[in-house]
Amino acid sequence: MTVLVIAEHDNASLKSATLNVVTAATACGGDVHVLVAGDNAAAVAQAAAQIAGVSKVLHADGAALKDALAENLAAQVLAVASSYSHILFPATASGKNTAPRVAAKLDVAQISDITKVVSADTFERPIYAGNAIATVQSSDAVKVITVRGTGFDAAPATGGSAAVESIAAVADAGKSSFVGRELSKSDRPELTAAKIIVSGGRALGSAEKFQEVITPLADKLGAAIGASRAAVDAGYAPNDLQVGQTGKIVAPQLYIAAGISGAIQHLAGMKDSKVIVAINKDPEAPIFSVADYSLEADLFVAVPALTQAL
Repeated sequence: MTVLVIAEHDNASLKSATLNVVTAATACGGDVHVLVAGDNAAAVAQAAAQIAGVSKVLHADGAALKDALAENLAAQVLAVASSYSHILFPATASGKNTAPRVAAKLDVAQISDITKVVSADTFERPIYAGNAIATVQSSDAVKVITVRGTGFDAAPATGGSAAVESIAAVADAGKSSFVGRELSKSDRPELTAAKIIVSGGRALGSAEKFQEVITPLADKLGAAIGASRAAVDAGYAPNDLQVGQTGKIVAPQLYIAAGISGAIQHLAGMKDSKVIVAINKDPEAPIFSVADYSLEADLFVAVPALTQAL
């Protein structure tokens, strides 16, 4: 039994989500191989070879793979799929874009968003916004799986010495084309990889207050900034800061929620955080049910006071 992990990268460096998927792959049993499909991505292949637990890296290098278009990446995965019992993707935008296509082409049922490997054919995944855990058993010859990174510890990025094998890159399928990418630049940690996150909710009242209250605390802590869906919908924060079932799934060491009531959708995205601090003046706020530390107070008083004390 051999497990294939599809690496997520930007052609220059390996994304941290790949390390969590390697841990899940190891739990499935058997050898773990990593597929690095990209353009001029030799450095990524070398980085993947250093991951502890990886026995082989398959490196496909071609212009058609540069932007990880689902049609081309799926074709590259399918070209080697017959050698593997499990094919694992990170449950990121890219993984969720490609995995269903691979599963459909293989005529198997995709197993989405797993948080635990029970055995080689049995997995746990959250349903109903995380309020219930489903145990899923698959009899498919090939298991196509997306892995929720917050459910698994990251594999050590060093310590491995896997062989790197070059394989033929697929030709452009011609079914889609890359038009452009708009990247937001920030000195802050990436939200899904941050160890500390400070999030604000609708109670902040305006975009100006969001910046005035949340940003200084995040600066003091060296934290990423998050927001509830209500705050994003109200225009207080950009969409890429949304934490929740329809936003980013996070599990930092410390999560501070200011003025967030704690709707099910939001809790599904952050309740795996190691320590949760909730600041809300409503004693009945659902966020208090998952918080490790709860402060029933006016956030406009409490958060500046906390910032000043740090």
